[in-house]
Amino acid sequence: MSLKRKDFLGLYNVEADEIYEILETAKAMKEIFTRSVKKVPTLRGKTIVNLFFEPSTRTKSSFDLAAKRLSADVMSISKSTSSVAKGETLLDTARTLEVMGADVVVIRHSAAGAAEFLARKIKASVLNAGDGAHAHPTQALLDMYTIKEKLGKIQGLKVLIVGDIAHSRVARSNIWGLTKLGAEVRVTGPATLIPKEISKMGVKVFTDLDKALVGVDVVNILRIQLERQAKGLFPSIREYRQFYGINDERLSGLSKDVLIMHPGPMNRGIEIESSVADGDQSVITEQVTNGVAIRMALLYLLAGRDLKDEDLN
Repeated sequence: MSLKRKDFLGLYNVEADEIYEILETAKAMKEIFTRSVKKVPTLRGKTIVNLFFEPSTRTKSSFDLAAKRLSADVMSISKSTSSVAKGETLLDTARTLEVMGADVVVIRHSAAGAAEFLARKIKASVLNAGDGAHAHPTQALLDMYTIKEKLGKIQGLKVLIVGDIAHSRVARSNIWGLTKLGAEVRVTGPATLIPKEISKMGVKVFTDLDKALVGVDVVNILRIQLERQAKGLFPSIREYRQFYGINDERLSGLSKDVLIMHPGPMNRGIEIESSVADGDQSVITEQVTNGVAIRMALLYLLAGRDLKDEDLN
């Protein structure tokens, strides 16, 4: 199996069948987790470079583990430890890594479009691990995998995304992916944090959380970026918690089958109460596990183009 493209930059330009292929491949990858030795030789001899110019714990660790479970050689480079700190450009860094034999470059960067720029300039496959407020495709894929695993489908479901939609690459990627698979996507949050043109992406817009929650199957709660509080873009923390926080009272009004999701890291007691985050309907820990499976799938589909299915064994 392989993707239809050299690079994987986002869900805005992929087809539904490609998304399903990734989800099915991730299912096979997750089966490896049940083995006594959680490692396969699938990508032995391949080199994966994790090029992270933004701080990251979950995503970077997930990619590291995914590559190692596939037996790839892994190089992890951050902005502070690379020659970028000395003035080297992103392109020069990537070209240096490519001539050293990189097969896939996983990049996270604060600038929207950085992954696409890199993909046009180097022969190695480029995998977007988050670029500015633009896209975070692997997070959206692991969210979709978790939904499908728990509820058995995505088509026809009602998925609500709560929080700072305007600055969220997670929200954008989820919208692109979920709508392509036939879900009804709703967004809600303070009006100042909802883009004016967001409805053109095929979503239903609410500013009243309680109205938005009616009939939903999934609630995906975004982290409130506290650094934006100084800019006055949303109400006070107390008001945000009151009007948009997911707490036990709001949860009690929903079906017992509703999934509670959060991409992390969480601001407990603000956008989500600890009792909700740790409750029976929460799948937040499953999201982390599924993130490794999704990233294994993408690395396999990008770096393993010349491999056969039996190489998974």
